[in-house]
Order: sequence, then C-alpha cells, then structure tokens
Amino acid sequence: MKQIVCMKWGPLYPAEYANKLYGMVRRNIQGPIRFVCLTDDPTGVRSEIECLPCPTVSLPAPYNNTGWRKISLWASELPSMEGDWLFLDLDVIVTGRLDDFFDFEPEKTFVVMQNWTQPGKGIGNTSVFRFRIGRHPYIYDRLVPEFKSILEKYNNEQIYISRTVSEMTFWPDEWCALFKTHCVPPMPLRWWKVPARPANARVVAFPGDPNPPDALLGIWPAKKWHKKIYKHILPAAWIADYWRE
Repeated sequence: MKQIVCMKWGPLYPAEYANKLYGMVRRNIQGPIRFVCLTDDPTGVRSEIECLPCPTVSLPAPYNNTGWRKISLWASELPSMEGDWLFLDLDVIVTGRLDDFFDFEPEKTFVVMQNWTQPGKGIGNTSVFRFRIGRHPYIYDRLVPEFKSILEKYNNEQIYISRTVSEMTFWPDEWCALFKTHCVPPMPLRWWKVPARPANARVVAFPGDPNPPDALLGIWPAKKWHKKIYKHILPAAWIADYWRE
C-alpha cells in the first residue's frame, strides 16, 4: 500500500486542488494507494480521499497558518497514520510515474526535493518529500519552545528542517522541477517562448505564484507595475494534460 498525504487549511486552496492532486496521483501509481488529506474543511473533497483533521502548531499568528504548520507532520504520532508517506503540496502537478518515489532508498527516513532556488546549499524543498512518521520528533518538539530563536536563524520551515534533521537525502535531480526555475524561459525569452515541461520531471512544483491554473492561462500575478516586466509568461497549455481529476 503506497501512502500519500497532503494538507489543506484555510481558503487559499479549494477542494479542486485536492481532487486534482488525487487524480494525478492515481493515474501515476500502480496498485493500491491510501490518499489522505489533512484538512479543516472536507467540503467538496472527492470520496476516494480520506479526510482527517489537519494538525496545528501552537505558534503566534500568522506563522500558525503558514508553511510552519507543516512541521506538525513531524510529531511523534499522527492519528490513524503510521509508516512511510509521500507528502505532496496541493499546488504541484504530477507529470510522470510516482512508484519510484516509494522504492527509492527505502531505508531512508527523509527524502526530499532539492531546493532549486538555493541549489547546492543542502536545503530541501518540502513540496515533495517522503517521511517516516515518528522518526524525527525533535523537529516538532523544538518548534514551539524555541520558535523565537528558530525564526531568527531560519526564515522558513524548509531551512529549519534541512538544518535540523539528522538524516536527509535528495531525490534524483531530474525527478522534481520548479516551474519558475525549470519551465519558464529566462528574460527576455519568456515574452515570446512558452514555458516547457522538463522531459524527465515526475513532479513540477509551483511555490508562490503562479499556481497551476494561472500558469495554464499565462497569468503571473504581480502587484507592482515594474515586476510585471519580468513576471510575464505565455500560457502553458500542457498543464491541462496533467492538472485534472
């Protein structure tokens, strides 16, 4: 049984994201799966997804509802869950087979995507990672009592995990891609060249903006006028081939 988990809290990502993520996962894994969505609102989530309460972290706002909330996965126990799980952010698209993510170095307790915005610095991107429940509880246990000093040293949970975990392994580089890094052409080519999917990528992550439905339409949200010069993409029509139920 291959086990997959995602997290959905608050209004940012509607049920559509969980439903499409399940569809992409199901099409790209052979055999039985258990797909869990940790959520505070199961409304509209398709029946094949097992919805469980989304764990919280006792941090001051707004940190309690940012990426730091993902640290709750590192608690010594997660109700109704055990063993190894593949975590996927809601805003990724699955573009290839995922079976290898479960078979890759199975003895490892934490395998993660390289953070391609800081390559070679030993930092993981927690859009895509496999973890063993209860194996590294100190990451969770230290968060609340030491949060002030943690925040002074690390500006996001990915760096905190990467600098704290006792064991970290990266997926093969070609398996996981960042949309803005690997798909969007550099300036000025992005003004006339369509973003392309890396041929060997199994998962494409979309941290920040744009999200998959925006990139599909060629929308890169930018509040400041000067950022619209470089935050420009053409519609990536190929996303529709993958980002669907």
